[in-house]
Amino acid sequence: MRVLVVGAGVVGLTCAVRLAEDGHDVHVVARDLPLETVSAVAAAWWYPYLAQPQDRVSSWGARTYEVLAEQADVLPFVRMRRSHELHDGHPPEPWWAGAVPDLVRDDSAPGGWSGAWSFTAPVVEMRHYLPWLCERLDALGGTLTRGAVSTLPTGGDVVVNASGLGNRLLAADAGVHPVRGQVVRIAPCGIEDVWLAAAPGSALTYVVPRSEDVVVGGTEEPDDWRADPDPQTARDILARAARILPGIASAPVLGHRVGWRPARSSVRLETEHRDGASPVVHCYGHGGAGVTLSWGCADEVASHVAALA
Repeated sequence: MRVLVVGAGVVGLTCAVRLAEDGHDVHVVARDLPLETVSAVAAAWWYPYLAQPQDRVSSWGARTYEVLAEQADVLPFVRMRRSHELHDGHPPEPWWAGAVPDLVRDDSAPGGWSGAWSFTAPVVEMRHYLPWLCERLDALGGTLTRGAVSTLPTGGDVVVNASGLGNRLLAADAGVHPVRGQVVRIAPCGIEDVWLAAAPGSALTYVVPRSEDVVVGGTEEPDDWRADPDPQTARDILARAARILPGIASAPVLGHRVGWRPARSSVRLETEHRDGASPVVHCYGHGGAGVTLSWGCADEVASHVAALA
């Protein structure tokens, strides 16, 4: 089947690769090329964030975890890292616990935090991973083209809609909205584990080490389209992170980035049949969990496409 994929973020590219692996003739079209998308801004640590419903997210996340863990054995820019979720108090087991194999309660939390859950999870360096997905797609005979798309295409045997926030226009879906995220990149300072602090009433604070930097976040600002990093927000982020790891306070700052997570009340993954046009498999609304759900969603998209053959 000839499949047109709209969107070149991590979800769109992963769906394209998965479909090409099934032997389909796959062509991706997108306004923004991969390194221009919000996926390129992501810290890209496996963690179900701003994505619903819980049962489907857990299933998609578990599958993606499996694939990324396998890729970590062969790709230098995918690495399994020990991760710690810190809390005030002693919360119940996370709802996504079944998606990871080694979740344990950890009562030796730093910085005055009273409890923690620890587990191993993938960290993906997107500036390498997105080009790798493009190379994989090319090797399988697929294509990627930049193009402004004002409506969902009518050609092809099926269209896969992975255009994220673009669905405010393309799918006329007012339920899709941006959640602004700002992060600070600091120089490596001996941090090897991932840390996340979930304090009631405040944005998640996270510290995600990579090979050449550490991503420190973050913010959760619905319907905020500001593109420029806010200096005071950056200072607040670093101060929060220094409560977890004091050495962050003296680490050199390498840069600041802003991105808009494509949030929705629930991920939309379903087939839509259109009069006089090819059917559409929608796959969008992943919030802050695009990487976390990518391969699980791609498998389900592939099953929808197969059912249309």
